[in-house]
Amino acid sequence: MATINGEVENGQPDQKPALPRPVRDLEVKFTKIFINNDWHESKSGKKFATYNPSTLEKICEVEEGDKPDVDKAVEAAQAAFQRGSPWRRLDALSRGQLLQQLANLLERDRAILATLETMDTGKPFLHAFFIDLEGCIKTFRYFAGWADKIQGRTIPTDDNVVCFTRHEPVGVCGAITPWNFPLLMLAWKLAPALCCGNTVVLKPAEQTPLTALYLGSLIKEVGFPPGVVNIVPGFGPTVGAAISSHPQISKIAFTGSTEVGKLVKEAASRSNLKRVTLELGGKNPCIVCADADLDLAVECAHRGVFFNQGQCCTAASRVFVEEQVYAEFVRRSVEYAKQRPVGDPFDIKTEQGPQIDQKQFDKILELIESGKKEGAKLECGGSAMEDRGLFIKPTVFSEVTDNMRIAKEEIFGPVQPILKFKNIEEVIKRANSTDYGLTAAVFTKNLDKALKLASALESGTVWINCYNALYAQAPFGGFKMSGNGRELGEYALAEYTEVKTVTIKLEDKNP
Repeated sequence: MATINGEVENGQPDQKPALPRPVRDLEVKFTKIFINNDWHESKSGKKFATYNPSTLEKICEVEEGDKPDVDKAVEAAQAAFQRGSPWRRLDALSRGQLLQQLANLLERDRAILATLETMDTGKPFLHAFFIDLEGCIKTFRYFAGWADKIQGRTIPTDDNVVCFTRHEPVGVCGAITPWNFPLLMLAWKLAPALCCGNTVVLKPAEQTPLTALYLGSLIKEVGFPPGVVNIVPGFGPTVGAAISSHPQISKIAFTGSTEVGKLVKEAASRSNLKRVTLELGGKNPCIVCADADLDLAVECAHRGVFFNQGQCCTAASRVFVEEQVYAEFVRRSVEYAKQRPVGDPFDIKTEQGPQIDQKQFDKILELIESGKKEGAKLECGGSAMEDRGLFIKPTVFSEVTDNMRIAKEEIFGPVQPILKFKNIEEVIKRANSTDYGLTAAVFTKNLDKALKLASALESGTVWINCYNALYAQAPFGGFKMSGNGRELGEYALAEYTEVKTVTIKLEDKNP
């Protein structure tokens, strides 16, 4: 029920709704390869384990796909895309209705999916429920609305010619998704691809395959025709490489590291020049001017870097603070970090869980040590949690300079480097002095200053007096080494359609 000034519309006292609860003792039902709306064992007979990073315990074993399994999935996707198939005969409005129904099932099973996401990633359950699942559902609903609105144009030419364009689906699309937002990044790729009438072969990250496979069961339940969505779990050098280089796949959408993104693009160019969209790393500047609302800036910068255990391509991992307010900003940031609840992700009070795996854990601690050695001032944190496995204390460094590794490299962990600047021209130059260009943020009460910075910063997204403000309607992507192409919004439709020009010469009759 809606509320007005704290009172429920029916006149009863306003009561806060109960917080959602995880599904205890959840049985993992879907661990096989999903092809043609059916479940298959891998052709090699191999399986791999997925682990709970909070406890380091094995959750289950999943079928390990390889190139033969990808070939089988592509064959199914090709058959589903052929003219005359049930999927191609489906009108655009009905395509949108299937996406809406899928969103309804995601809403129905939201607690199950959030529980699986927390088990597999270690992120706090409430974050998975309210952020990841919310974004996932909204993305499918948004693109469901676009399905029957993808239109071409009529183009004026000669008097005796009619010329118009058609926007047609690309064909079989490959999607390779990351481990930090497994279900949300899947939605960012699957929703626009299906909206435009394509078919998909998806590889979820090997660390976090469970929600993608559960989604396969929902795809079947909704009634998508066989072969429209196929899900092949496995590893990057096998399944990922096979998708990237497959000659019958017409488009690749990849989210992950810049290093792997280069390999994906190289493999794609060797096979059939398939189109590629890449959403890669970032070393994102967060600029706090002296005239900013300091309470807001401190809170947003804190959440911007520590959210999701710091494992975000959008992380505010270079906080530039104007010298007049630098000391106060550092002081308040340290207070926030020290109070951040770290622990069991199923505890509703927890805001930070573990890192995804040992490799990532070790990399973050190594970068923290480099900050200490290179002269940054460790304000708090700086080590692992005692007897806690893959948990790292929220860490804040002050007196950070541009040449330090923690100011140059993507940390992907709960580490906040805070740098000092003197004036706007200086901070623009320093903020842009990176190979990345994904996001940036500006905190100021001066609109002219905000717009000047927004124009000058080399990044695909600039947030002003907010952070991580992402919407299904707004395009997302990077400049420079942060990637190619855009996801979300109307802009994403261009990535999944071909434009065909049709020209008709009319019979030339004199009046």
